[in-house]
Amino acid sequence: MKKLLTLLFSTILVFTLAACGGKDDKTAGESDGDSGKDTKTLVIGATNEPHAVILEKAKPILAKQGIDLKIKTFSKYELINPALKDKDLDANFFQHIPYLEAQNKEFNYDFVNAGGIHIEPIGIYSKKYKSLDEVKDGATVIMSSNVPDHGRILTLFEAKGLITLKDGTDKTGATLDDIASNPKNLKFEYDYAPDMLSTIYNNGEGDLVVINSNYALDAGLNPVKDSIAIEDSESPYVNVIAVRKGDENREEIKALVDVLHSDEIQQFILDKWGGSVVPVDGE
Repeated sequence: MKKLLTLLFSTILVFTLAACGGKDDKTAGESDGDSGKDTKTLVIGATNEPHAVILEKAKPILAKQGIDLKIKTFSKYELINPALKDKDLDANFFQHIPYLEAQNKEFNYDFVNAGGIHIEPIGIYSKKYKSLDEVKDGATVIMSSNVPDHGRILTLFEAKGLITLKDGTDKTGATLDDIASNPKNLKFEYDYAPDMLSTIYNNGEGDLVVINSNYALDAGLNPVKDSIAIEDSESPYVNVIAVRKGDENREEIKALVDVLHSDEIQQFILDKWGGSVVPVDGE
């Protein structure tokens, strides 16, 4: 009788555990009350503002489409493309097209643009001058050590009448050697990490400091109000969703780009940053 009771108890325990397991074990990403459709995970790397902020806004929209957007933020942008290459990420969102092309060439990456999302106009800031008209002869310009941004910066200075570039210069790839005339004898210093430029500006160093809008925003600056000159919205430096070649055809990537191009997200960008970040609706 004792053996029979032990056997009966064991049988009941097995069935009880099996029943519990059958109730709680779900396909990864599935929740109570869902339709049974698997949730697909999409991991994307981004810098903090505005990129990660925009992605957080898109996250619940994608969740309704069965896509769980995982956002990994990076304070050092130099680490994001290597993470994409190593397949730690499915995509990234931080870089403009000229930078992407330069990275592909330098590191033999095989990344492609899955869709352009917005422009972050680069600005010129100064603690010493309220306008470019006040800039004195021999003024020092502090700028990024990021070479793909040099053409962009020089193009801005040319557009504002401070320098001219040599005829036939590819402006996106321009360097300091391409300056044809520099009437104010501006001194360009470019040995500064992009993420340090806001600090340099706040410390009052240099006469002019050129800062990318994402770093300006991170530092609490308003590029439209605080800069003394800024790119217009026609800038070719569109920030894109970058992926490994072939992944641009993945349904999750297409869905992400579609959501970021949606009226809801584009209006959010305009409302949130008031012109400091300008949405685009295509590549």
